[in-house]
Amino acid sequence: MQNTEEIWRLVDAKKDDFEGLSDRIWGMPELCYGEFRSCAEHTAMLEQQGFRVTQNVAGIPTAVMGEAGEGGPVIAILGEYDALPGLSQAAGVAEPKPLPGDGYGHGCGHNLLGSASMLAATAVKDYLEAHGIKGRVRYYGCPAEEGGAAKGFMARAGAFSDVDVAISWHPAAFSGVNEAVSLANTRIDFTFHGRASHAAAAPHLGRSALDAVELMNVGVNYMREHMPSDARIHYALLDAGGIAPNVVQARAKVRYLIRARELPELTRLIERVRKIAEGAALMTETRMESQVVSAVSNLLANTPLEKAMHDNLQRLGPPPFDDADRAFAAKIQATLTDEDIEAAYKRVGLPMQHGVSLCDQIVPLDAKSAPMMGSTDVGDVSWVVPTVQARGATYAIGTPGHSWQLTAQGKMPAAHKGLVHVAKVMAGTAVDVIRDEVLLARSKADHQARVGRNPYVCPLPDDLEPPIKMSA
Repeated sequence: MQNTEEIWRLVDAKKDDFEGLSDRIWGMPELCYGEFRSCAEHTAMLEQQGFRVTQNVAGIPTAVMGEAGEGGPVIAILGEYDALPGLSQAAGVAEPKPLPGDGYGHGCGHNLLGSASMLAATAVKDYLEAHGIKGRVRYYGCPAEEGGAAKGFMARAGAFSDVDVAISWHPAAFSGVNEAVSLANTRIDFTFHGRASHAAAAPHLGRSALDAVELMNVGVNYMREHMPSDARIHYALLDAGGIAPNVVQARAKVRYLIRARELPELTRLIERVRKIAEGAALMTETRMESQVVSAVSNLLANTPLEKAMHDNLQRLGPPPFDDADRAFAAKIQATLTDEDIEAAYKRVGLPMQHGVSLCDQIVPLDAKSAPMMGSTDVGDVSWVVPTVQARGATYAIGTPGHSWQLTAQGKMPAAHKGLVHVAKVMAGTAVDVIRDEVLLARSKADHQARVGRNPYVCPLPDDLEPPIKMSA
């Protein structure tokens, strides 16, 4: 208990600096692989705190790593700082109010994510120094979680090859251990090449690439009935071939996001979607080419690490939200539906409570949560090294992910309190691993048992480079 309270004090000692970092990142939202200012802020903070800094990790300009300590086990604490398009929103306002500019916003809380993770790493660094303990802590500033699969590229490049344990978290409505369930996914661009012609005078001479895209979409929609119920397929039209309806479109491009529970099923679904694309090209006498943009693996659990993190959560208790925090959260809830709020409880396996606007408990480790249907590139890290993630309560219960409501709460006092709270949980878990050789050995054995049955195969093609111009 003494070690736990000391690491909490070390987090509190520097919390103001990292709350400020989070707010600065909130104010400069940047899309995947374009987080140059955000990465620079994180790099400067690592240098200020005395970390040994490595930039351009895995050849990615917006990836950075800071290390402290010597010898012993290597603990990685993962952070993110990318934003999303279309989610600009004024802070502290419980109604839609986009800010002037490009429309980007931190609608997934990654401004908080990176700052809390670095705060935890800094507290562990200070703890190791104070006690002369052998061990190394690393903060990994990871870009492009939102669709760019940066951690997958980093894992493929060996960035985590000498790490013993990885720890991360994500902003949420509730505090607890994040259930290690996610969908593997791949993003693929399908481009169709046809032949332009005058749509009225000579339509028979044209071959429409847009028709091919539409036929592909119809084919995939028919396939949905005949795929696993927990798989997901989405698409977005990137190039419709122009704005002139009297010209047969010679080129059109669609991006598909294909998700499945595990990598083998994902591989099968990808092949089926490719066949549909080939069929669409055949029907329209166009030429189809495809290009993988990114891909991530599903998450692997680690029972010993999850138990250790849950023990830290129980010792700490829920975040110290006050009446003012709850009052603003209630204003946010007033913009939501009862279904939004009920779904938040179902996601973590808790019974619905009326009139509760912010988390006031720790989610039990054995709660029967609803399956998570999203994806994360932390999945690839979890295949390479034993990994555990926390949920950190930072926003009103019911707030949808990727929403203006989430952006609006990103600089509020409740978000700051949640940031500090989860930093204590991660720092405490890291110290437990460093000080407890048995916990470390059990974590590694658990991981090996899982990957031994089904060794990791990176879903990214060997010749695919990080799409650093993805958001250009």
